[in-house]
Order: sequence, then structure tokens, then C-alpha cells
Amino acid sequence: MNAVLKAAVTFLLAVSLPVAALAAPAEWPKKLTVGLIPTESSSHITDRFDNLHRYLEKKLGIPVELKTSTDYGGVITAMQFKHVDVAYFGPKSYVEAAQRANAECFVMEVLEDGTKGYHGVIIARKDSPYKSVTDLKGKTWAFTDPNSTSGTLVPTVYFVKDLKIDPDKYFSKVIYSGSHEASILAVKGGKIEAASTNDLDIDRGEGKFWNKDKDFKVLWTSKLIPGSNMAYRKDLPESLKKALKDAFLSYNDKEGLKKLKLKGYVTVSDDIYDPIRDQIEVKKQLGKK
Repeated sequence: MNAVLKAAVTFLLAVSLPVAALAAPAEWPKKLTVGLIPTESSSHITDRFDNLHRYLEKKLGIPVELKTSTDYGGVITAMQFKHVDVAYFGPKSYVEAAQRANAECFVMEVLEDGTKGYHGVIIARKDSPYKSVTDLKGKTWAFTDPNSTSGTLVPTVYFVKDLKIDPDKYFSKVIYSGSHEASILAVKGGKIEAASTNDLDIDRGEGKFWNKDKDFKVLWTSKLIPGSNMAYRKDLPESLKKALKDAFLSYNDKEGLKKLKLKGYVTVSDDIYDPIRDQIEVKKQLGKK
């Protein structure tokens, strides 16, 4: 191949590649791995993040892989051992990851109505006779995952601190469903009589897996919980961390945001989750009594 032809081929290859790919710094990993806590089934959550996934690949110029786990702890452990670079965490799972896995939050979800957070709820079937949590004594109950904020931490503190009840003794049967979607579907299907979840995950399945007004009644609603976040490992290159933050803050794909049930993302700092740390400590202290 003569010099002129070689130069022409090199030029054509260069202009055919995304600009971001050409600009990806050498210190960045060859692939970015994003962990997702299992708020729903693996296929449903990867579908929900699909548009964002493709956007990140284009924006960063490197391949992005989505990884799910069978439980929240699996994502925390994966980040701890550097199998995950970035992760989607709920408030409690983030606090655990910050302590154990060198995680640092950088953006937080903003809901479609502009709310920077969500509410824990306790639900029962619409056609059930229950009007309050006190009507559930001796019934079957589901938490979600031990590291879930609205699915386990918040309702446990409410039960023990405010209602003065021990869930394991108060309910005839207590299970951990593994995800919010599983808990909600279990209530709908009559497999359990009540469960703790949150208004955001109920909205995410609305019209696809249930009709919230026809299928459920809300027996209790918590105070506003700080929103879920995206967190990266602190040891990632500073240039990559900046690029990730800029990418999420500028994400405005209407279809992708609709899938996520979000308005977008805003900058967040670690201290916004201090109230969750306080609740974790309260739960620990209550457990000692």
C-alpha cells in the first residue's frame, strides 16, 4: 500500500469512529461495568436502563456492561472487589457500599414531578379488609432485601420504634422477597397479605404489571427518603469520574427518562444520606434491647 493510499485509509477509519472514542484517555478502563441493585427482575431492570446504557457508551466512548445480582449485597461486594466500577444504589445499600466498597455517590435521581426522593409505603390488596398496620397482626408479611431502604430499614424502624412491635412475632410469617417488584406482585397475587415497598417502584410497574388504584391500598406512608443514586469507586481516574458526572447531568433522552420514571439527575453529596445512617444506628440499637 503506497503512502497516499495508506494515509487515506487511516483518515477514513478515523472519521468513522465516534469523537468520544478517539478522545477516551489512556488511563480509563477498556470497559466500564455498571452494577444494578435488583429492585425488579434482571430482565426488567436491564431493559429500564437500556437507553441510558447506550447513551453512556456513546458519551464516554468505551463499552459499558450492565451487571445485575440476585441481591443488593451482591452489587456491594462486586464493587468492593472491583468487579463493578459504577453502581445504582438505594440509600441504605449506598451507605453500606460507602463503608465497605469505597463508593462515592455523584448524582441522585429526580422524579418526574421534580421530587428529590421517594416514600416508603406499606400495601395490601385493595379487596382486603385491612385499614391500618394494626389490622395485620398474625398475617403474612414481606420485606424486600436486608439492604433495602424502603423495603426493610424504614418499615423496621417504624415497627419497632413507633408501633413497639417485633415483626417476627407480630406477623404469622415474614419473608424477604428479593425485590420490590416481587413484593408487589406477591401482594397482588394473594401470596402474602401485606408488604413494604415504595411509591416509585409502584409507579414503575403501573400499567404493565398492576393497576395501583384497583389492585392495592396503602396502609402507611413514610416521610420523604433521599433519592437513589449512582456511585462510582473512589479510585477511578478523576477524568473518568468527571466525565461520568457530566454525562448523567446532561442526560435528557425523553424515552430513556420515561423508562426510568425520572425527570433527570442532579449532583448529590454523601452527607445527604446521613439520616439513613442514623436510622441504621437506631435499628442496631433497637435490636440490642
